[in-house]
Amino acid sequence: MNNFSATYTDQYQLSMAQVYFKKGHRDHNAIFDYYFRKLPYDGGYAVFSGLEDLLKTISELRFTDNDLEFLKKQGFEDDFIKYLRDFRFRGTIYSASEGDVVFPTRPVLQVKANIIEAQIIETILLNLLNFQTLIATKASRIRLVAGDATLLDFGLRRAQATGGFYASRAAVVGGFDGTSNVMAGKIFDIPVSGTMAHSFIQSYDDELEAFRDFAEGRPDGCVLLVDTYNTLKSGVPNAIKVAKEMEARGEKLLAIRLDSGDLSYFAKESRKLLDEAGLDYVQIAASNQLDEHVIKSLLEQQAPIDIFGVGTNLVTGDPDGALDGVYKLAYSNGKPRIKISESIFKVTLPHKKQVFRMKDDHGKCIGADAIGLFEERKISEMFHPFEPYKSMKVESFHQEPLLQKVMENGEMLINKRSLKEISEYSLTRLSELPIEYKRFNNPHIYKIGISERLRDEREKLIRSSKQKLK
Repeated sequence: MNNFSATYTDQYQLSMAQVYFKKGHRDHNAIFDYYFRKLPYDGGYAVFSGLEDLLKTISELRFTDNDLEFLKKQGFEDDFIKYLRDFRFRGTIYSASEGDVVFPTRPVLQVKANIIEAQIIETILLNLLNFQTLIATKASRIRLVAGDATLLDFGLRRAQATGGFYASRAAVVGGFDGTSNVMAGKIFDIPVSGTMAHSFIQSYDDELEAFRDFAEGRPDGCVLLVDTYNTLKSGVPNAIKVAKEMEARGEKLLAIRLDSGDLSYFAKESRKLLDEAGLDYVQIAASNQLDEHVIKSLLEQQAPIDIFGVGTNLVTGDPDGALDGVYKLAYSNGKPRIKISESIFKVTLPHKKQVFRMKDDHGKCIGADAIGLFEERKISEMFHPFEPYKSMKVESFHQEPLLQKVMENGEMLINKRSLKEISEYSLTRLSELPIEYKRFNNPHIYKIGISERLRDEREKLIRSSKQKLK
């Protein structure tokens, strides 16, 4: 899944690259910012995911002979195709740490490379980071309400094709414990978990016989699906019989799974039956169109559910479907660059930059990040990026620089972390965020500001642009 061809891009990237090549711009250095404009799910934060995948992918991007033959048929010129034969990304990348909480407007990642290399990687960068950040954020919201319950990704069958592969990875970054996705488990070292389908039970003439055969074949981590015919009159009683038979063999049934109906009611009634049978160790798993809101409701009803299998709503990022991440030029050929727009929210920030997180003396985030020029080390006052009369004094706070060099000359500089380590880091960063930003309804708006120097540089470029139009 990680072996992408360099043709995994949009045609306009290559069309622009050919013009750069033909006009002698191939050695023009460029800086691009990756950021997003709006938080998903009307939430108060996002969880950055996909960085290590991106770095590995772009370090290996190449055009094969077959790729180049195809591009020739698309009308690209021979000298440009010859140039692409030796293509590889040789640039430098600064980025937030994967798993960190991130916010709109501010750069999450910066690419510094020659203009052709920086342009060609745009599509794969947006593809990987936007999707994984969206899913990791959804997973984090689910983890926040689920407490210590086990969370499993069950979404592969409902995902947008192979997007389910990366969704499984991002779900773990956001706090999930495992996945049903065997391939993702293998490649990303994620614990793999699964139960059974209704079809397995339906294929037998007798539910009890189906349970017995399954328990015999999968005694370790055995979970029995109890709602095929009648949850409380058939499924749970038969599961109890099999659990007792397993005990006699020195084995233990791990859980029963509920997949339909009133999950709260069935969980409570099933818990009673299990406990009365002396099976208090048997857990209850639930699935069926779960999301953070349904899980929150179930736990508020004190439903005794230990394991949640979340599928469609997790891996599709429902209800948002996409993160609106963008990749904008900030510097090129020795000059700062800016995009002017009728919408003030779409005016970009020029220059190479750094982002600082404001923290109090206890290391807690105060709910503000400031964007400054890269060479700035301390910001005294930050200004609202779109409402210039709003400002905030920040000189008294600890200022943590967030963008660190993660790739140089196309080579990864960071040590690979396990998904568990990234997830634990994410939980730590989330714990530094005040609770007001983590609530689902009307979360506080995280403050993003720009330094006085950056503000003045942007205004100078805007004035210059307007002068050219006169």
